Amino acid sequence: MKPAPRELIESLKKHRYQIVGHHSAVKRCRWLYESLIHDRPCYKQKFYGIKSHQCIQMTPSLFYCTQRCLFCWRAQSNDLNISWNESAPLTWDSPEEIVEGCIRAQLNLLSGYKGNLKVDSQKLMEALRPRHAAISLTGEPTLYEPISGLIEAFHKRGFTTFLVTNGTVPEALAKLSSEPTQLYISVCAPNKKVHEKVCRPIVPDAWESINKTLELLPSFKCPTVIRITAVRGLNMEPIEDYVRLIEKANPTYIEPKAFMHVGFSRLRLSYDHMPSHREIREFAQKIAESTGYRVIDESVDSRVVLLSSLEKPIKFSNI
Repeated sequence: MKPAPRELIESLKKHRYQIVGHHSAVKRCRWLYESLIHDRPCYKQKFYGIKSHQCIQMTPSLFYCTQRCLFCWRAQSNDLNISWNESAPLTWDSPEEIVEGCIRAQLNLLSGYKGNLKVDSQKLMEALRPRHAAISLTGEPTLYEPISGLIEAFHKRGFTTFLVTNGTVPEALAKLSSEPTQLYISVCAPNKKVHEKVCRPIVPDAWESINKTLELLPSFKCPTVIRITAVRGLNMEPIEDYVRLIEKANPTYIEPKAFMHVGFSRLRLSYDHMPSHREIREFAQKIAESTGYRVIDESVDSRVVLLSSLEKPIKFSNI
């Protein structure tokens, strides 16, 4: 396995990524801090019951992806005048190594809170026993070939898992032997033309692969989500094209969420590309009116709206 460029590793460390093994990472989520200090959980707790202070935000594919989405907060080749091969390597760290390394990294991140008088001490004790893995931080996690093993390794330790994928590797999802607790597909363009402009795929037939993934979605037993990262002026129309994709996938939920001007996305997009919550609410309502889904929750702080045909979302406990 060829190592990532040293300059890239150093830049990621400056951005407070905890490198795990050869290709994985953990990063403190803003909502971990908000939960411990200000008792403000993220929308995943509000919607689904996942405790923000017990959540590990991680990736098994730190340097590798199939797209270079304009809105993505990850470092992409040439963002920092550093280039590297973003295609998957030939060898991978084992799922067990990654899980153990991620837990150690999370505990290391939490060590700085022990002397903070503003921290909720009970929550900190709970945080030292992480119980949820958001497999979503950066990169495309389904490029990690033993992804089923990674999900299984987390589940064996009593974790819940949310897997977030861009859907360009449908064969990886088709052969999952263990489903995540919840599966997210990022559908961030209504059609191929917008997809090529906004998501900038670096693999052939990416749009066709995403559509194959959407066709697979009804076969999953776990709750499924179509996540739309909405960028003002770039990918919020035409609504009718999104509706066709949603009808194909029949997901449990739809999550329209505003692009946030954070991380390396600031090198590619401006602050003005970030929609307000009101715009997201209006966007979600248009989707609801055309699909029969209903708005069942929202988080103003995260600029996200939850749509479903359910009366209320399924809650998971990671305590």
